[in-house]
Amino acid sequence: MTEWQVVWVPDTDGWGALPPEGVLGVRGLPTEVARIGLKPGDPVFVAPDGTVDPDLLDFVCSAQFRSLERETKRNYATDIRPLLTFLSARGVPWRRAGRCDLVDYRDWRCRAVENPQRVGGTKWNREAAAFTKLFRWARVEPLPVDAGRSEDRAADSVSSNVLWLTPRTWGLWSNVGLRGHTLAALPAGGWESRTEMRNTSFVQLLLGSGLRRQEGGSLLTFELPTQRLRHGRYCHGLVAAAVTRAKAGRVFYATVDAVGQVEAYIASERAWAIRRAQEAGRYERLPQLRLVTAVTTARRPVVEWVDRSGVPGWQELGRLGWRERQLLFLDGPDGPEPAWLWLTEQGLPMAPDRWNGVFAAANRRCEQVLLSAREREVGREFRLAEVRGRSPYATPHATPTRCTCWSC
Repeated sequence: MTEWQVVWVPDTDGWGALPPEGVLGVRGLPTEVARIGLKPGDPVFVAPDGTVDPDLLDFVCSAQFRSLERETKRNYATDIRPLLTFLSARGVPWRRAGRCDLVDYRDWRCRAVENPQRVGGTKWNREAAAFTKLFRWARVEPLPVDAGRSEDRAADSVSSNVLWLTPRTWGLWSNVGLRGHTLAALPAGGWESRTEMRNTSFVQLLLGSGLRRQEGGSLLTFELPTQRLRHGRYCHGLVAAAVTRAKAGRVFYATVDAVGQVEAYIASERAWAIRRAQEAGRYERLPQLRLVTAVTTARRPVVEWVDRSGVPGWQELGRLGWRERQLLFLDGPDGPEPAWLWLTEQGLPMAPDRWNGVFAAANRRCEQVLLSAREREVGREFRLAEVRGRSPYATPHATPTRCTCWSC
């Protein structure tokens, strides 16, 4: 290898079948990895010579890095890896990196014409924060880079470019992208989406409640709001603190129509996926499963369960993160079934970040259907202009056609 690599510690059920003789002479690799303090999702930095840097391993196990969210750990490790490769190419150990090294790296990363993968100011600021955390933990003096110094931050950093959709655009995106409709509001030929009700229910719930993707994507079936307010247009429920960005629980309100659509998904598409999973024995093969025995109705609800070994456990509902929530199952009429609300076609809990793929597919379909429709409209305008004997580029007195592009 000529570059540094990052290997991620898998989840408990992600190790697969390990050879009985061990891996690289290590027997019981998951146990040994846990013994040195690594958790699922933690990065392991591997040098170009194939060795694991012990100092970087200590950094990953440190309190400064351990307190980060799993996604932040992944982002920081991904940002640190190219810097390690850059310093190795210079023959500079990362603990001896100086300010000149970081200035040169920033120039290469952000400005060098020779670099075909330059990054913008927002990305650099995130990388600078990762480098600062690493060098400050290692007590490198003086700090080669400090995200708190104005000269080490990019001036062209911009916040997220949030675009608001008009009701017409939103309707087109939902109908065309999620439901597979044509511009004539009819199902397209050959459209197959066995998770259409799940996708549309999720989007409508977020639209009618203001929940974030992870908040709505981490709901359990018994957390779906059912208690209506006085006038009956909204239901209210609680968002668990562990799945929010601020780590603080709060009340949320959802429209009755959105809740009704989710209930229809539970009774049809979701029930079908669970039945197929039970017939295939998927739940029986899960390495971890917590069967819920009780959920208290106190001000801070508590979930009680027993695991596969019969060992009981409990935790406040608001303190259960989304990964723990995926382990919770309810005793259904035909056996255990997930308490997780949103399921894949295989009947397994759907991770919140997988919704990005659903939305990206909807965007691609909108681009394919709606832009091609606009192109056909433009072609029609050209043909009419040719018949009328005037240039299609100059029709000042023509009645403008209605725009059919989905971005208007």
